[in-house]
This record gives sequence, C-alpha cells and structure tokens, in this order.
Amino acid sequence: MTTPLPSRPTAAPARPGRGLQASRTRVALLLLVPMLLVLAAVAGYPLLRTIYLSFTEYNILTDPAPRWIGLGNYWFTTEDGVGLGVLQIPEWWQSVWNTVKFTVGSVLLETVLGLAFALIINSKIRGRGLMRTAILVPWAIPTVVSAQMWNWMYNDSFGIISSWGQSLGFLQAGESFLSNPDTALAALVAVDVWKTTPFMALLLLAGLQTIPDDMYEAADVDGANKWTQFWRLTLPLLTPALLVALIFRTLDALRVFDMPYIVKGNAPETITMSIYARQELILNSQFGFGSAISVLIFLIIMVFTAIYVTSLRVKFD
Repeated sequence: MTTPLPSRPTAAPARPGRGLQASRTRVALLLLVPMLLVLAAVAGYPLLRTIYLSFTEYNILTDPAPRWIGLGNYWFTTEDGVGLGVLQIPEWWQSVWNTVKFTVGSVLLETVLGLAFALIINSKIRGRGLMRTAILVPWAIPTVVSAQMWNWMYNDSFGIISSWGQSLGFLQAGESFLSNPDTALAALVAVDVWKTTPFMALLLLAGLQTIPDDMYEAADVDGANKWTQFWRLTLPLLTPALLVALIFRTLDALRVFDMPYIVKGNAPETITMSIYARQELILNSQFGFGSAISVLIFLIIMVFTAIYVTSLRVKFD
C-alpha cells in the first residue's frame, strides 16, 4: 500500500484591497510630481544658490562674479586678530538676542491671550458671533498699515500712547517708548501681540470645537467645577492643537522682518536677524556675507523645528 503524497499548500488569494491601495499610492505620487518640480524650481534653487553664495565674497556693485573663500564669511580672523566672520561680529549676536527676546515675549503673551479669547468665544454667551468677527479686525489689517498706525501712536510729539506714558510718569517730556532703548523692544512686542493674537485665538478655537460636549456634561455630573474641567479636561485635549499653534507662531516670530523694520528700521536695540540680513544684502550689497547670515537663520529655524517636533511629539495630522 503506497502512502499518498502530501498536497502542496495553496497560495492565499491576494487581497483586493492591497492592490487598490498600491494603485492609489502610485497615482498620488504621480500627482505630486508637478508640485515637487515647481517647488524645486521656486524654493530649491534659491536655497542652493544662497548656500553657494555664503561661501563666496561677492559685492554685487563692484565684483564681476562671486569669488570662493570657503568659510570666510562665517569665521575669519585677520593678522591683527580682528574677527570679520559673521559669527565673530557683535551685531549678529545682538540681532539673535533681540529676536529671541521678541519671540519669547510675543509668543507667550499671544498664547495666553489667544487661549482666553478662544475660551470666551467657545462658551455659550450672547454676542459671541460679533466677538468672533471683531477679533479678526487686527489680523485682517495689512501689516504695513498696522505698523505705521502704531508708529504714529508711539510718536513722541503727538502719539496718544506716548502722551499717556508722559502723563503717568513712565516717560519724560518729549520721550516715547520707541525712542527709549530700554522699552523699544517691548513696544514692538505689544504691536505684534495686538496684531497676531487673533491668529492664535482662531487656531485654539478650532481645537476647542473638536472636544465633545458629552465630556463636559459627564464632568458636570461628577461635580467637577469649571476650573477643574479646564485643567483636567480642556487643556489635555487641547494640547495637540496648542503645540501646533505654538510652533507655527514661533517660526513666524523667529523670521520677523516687516513690522519691526517699518516701526524702528535698523535700530540696534530692535534689529532682528532678518533685518540684519537685509542690511548686508541690500544696503551694503554684500551678497556673500548676507547669504551667510541667511543660511544661519535657516539653520537656526531648522534646528529649532526639529527639536520642537521631536521633543514635544507634535503631530500635524
């Protein structure tokens, strides 16, 4: 009697969903190709060109072409011991310090005020629709217009804010918050807070509206007061939206240019990294040195973003 041969196992049928998913992935990648090509043309080439120019000496008014000098724009010491690289110049570090102080102060105040406005608008009070519309007014005004408006209000001769400061004894006669080096940066932070708090409020309001009302009803049944609900329920559920809002606003503050430049120009007490880069690129026509400053700004923001996203585990989905 012969032993029957074991039957060969049949292959499992392919899942139709897997093939459909692969097909959709291929179509999505093909649709992304035109966008990636355009992005490489309008963003990739200028970035690579800026990195290249940062390693050259190039005055656009006097030099016929860029001259390769390696890391000379970043660090260069003469025979007399004078540092000429951007990392050796006090003006660069002053702009970095001004930008950091501006970013910390403005983002902190905008987050607190934006959260307060978002909580008020999200609550069931009369007139919240009108308040939601009114809070958008500062954000809707163009930055050039709002900056010049605040510049007039800070004017030491006819500005209403300077007049109040002089009446209350904070300022001397003929002095303004902008002309005083000790208060100039704080005055710019106040302008930015007025302008950008609505942006933070709208982002946080969107996060608040994703929290189900059933959770608050259950908290009311359990006897939790509003303060406890905020710390134990609202804030933990709002954390993802809060972190995304923080990173967007912080990145915007780190590269701020328009508002401080319109209000104070190149003043040393308020100069930011972007203003300093513009000063070297445009005013001094030093495209090589200015490109090195731009690369440093890019690296600072990129490193900050990487640390922010990985340490706080920010999710953008």
